[in-house]
Amino acid sequence: MLRKLSHFLTLGLTLATTLGQGQSDLRIPATDDGLPGTGPLRRYEWFQNLWLEKRQGWANQVQADQDALVFYGDSITQGWGDIGKAFPGVKCANRGISGDTTRGLLVRLQGDVLSLNPKGVVLLIGTNDLEENAEPPVIASNMKLLIAGLKKHNAKMPIVLCQVFPSSASKARPAEKIIQVNKLYQQIVQGDPQVTVIDTWTLFANDTGDAKKGEFPDLLHPNEKGYAKWAAALHPILATLDFTDTEPDTFALEPDFTSLFNGRDLTGWSYLPTTKKMKTQAANWKKTDPNAPPWPIVEQKAIFDGKTTTPDGRYMAKNGRLIVTTPPEGRKIQQLWTTKDYSGNFTLKLEFRATPNADSGVFLKGKQLQCRDFLLAGPYTELKAFRPLKWNELIVRANGNRATCTVNGEIIEDNFQIPESGPFGLEGDRGQVDYRRLRIKAEN
Repeated sequence: MLRKLSHFLTLGLTLATTLGQGQSDLRIPATDDGLPGTGPLRRYEWFQNLWLEKRQGWANQVQADQDALVFYGDSITQGWGDIGKAFPGVKCANRGISGDTTRGLLVRLQGDVLSLNPKGVVLLIGTNDLEENAEPPVIASNMKLLIAGLKKHNAKMPIVLCQVFPSSASKARPAEKIIQVNKLYQQIVQGDPQVTVIDTWTLFANDTGDAKKGEFPDLLHPNEKGYAKWAAALHPILATLDFTDTEPDTFALEPDFTSLFNGRDLTGWSYLPTTKKMKTQAANWKKTDPNAPPWPIVEQKAIFDGKTTTPDGRYMAKNGRLIVTTPPEGRKIQQLWTTKDYSGNFTLKLEFRATPNADSGVFLKGKQLQCRDFLLAGPYTELKAFRPLKWNELIVRANGNRATCTVNGEIIEDNFQIPESGPFGLEGDRGQVDYRRLRIKAEN
């Protein structure tokens, strides 16, 4: 009771302070003296007017927007409008201001975001800094302060960091600069489980690293198609963070099929000891590629019956989904195996969806079949039936040592060689991949 009273007193004080601010307090400060961060803070007349207009309106919504999922950024965020329509049932607050920079977000962080006590924050910022000739290290230093400010406010609040979208050198936003910014952003949050980075650059970039006219007509702002792709890319992440897909899966198992995953926990799944061969493979990989992802060594078998999450958080069960989570390291090899070995002919069915450029794999009696965001990550980049960012059905029909594998009915492998017996498994590398409805049928 005392805790609730304290919360409401704090809320009342925050609201009174915010509503009591004069126009001058909500305006862009006249000078940079004493302001957080470095680099550009825009002061064009049109921007000052928009900044004030937006912030005055939001000052009257502080109480109504408490506990929202806050989308924080510039014109790309502002242009999404009512973001809640893309995520039914999720309370969202749009705090984007057209033309804003990373430093601008630092200046208004307390009033526009932290005062809402958000349940989560989705960040997309940095493109306007480039137009103002800010160098990537300057932009990244401001992002580091933004992340620190959010974490200080709430050490458990999830933060989703979207990579800066592609644009064009003709917009003073060349691909090489954006790539550098995104690389620095990843380094800032390396190993931080509170922050999930989503590869929204690869999602939108064309072959030369620029935005596509069909999704960014002015090579800067997404159209309806672009916003739909952004929403679809965010959806699995928000589901893992308990914002969306909160209802259990009601799928009914077909006759003669046995479920490999109960939809509730990781019963029947395990980490197996790392073999000598795999240890050698990991060591050689690191020698030939200094940027090779970590490959944790498992010394003893660990069974996860009744557990909803592996100890390292790499795999989790939630509402019918077996989730290979986004590794805080950016890339990290891990493998989850069934506790049971299988032999004989079989039909395996499952559904999967992958975040942009995500990389996973399905082990068939120990032999890995790549399972990824195929059109971006490969190897099956020419698939016609694949549905990016949505659920796809994988079916494997094995006869002896040969398997035929299809995705949404389209063949990806017609002579895939597999062992006589062994466990099934799921690998994680980069990005998030969700699996559901994993089931097997023994065949004659």
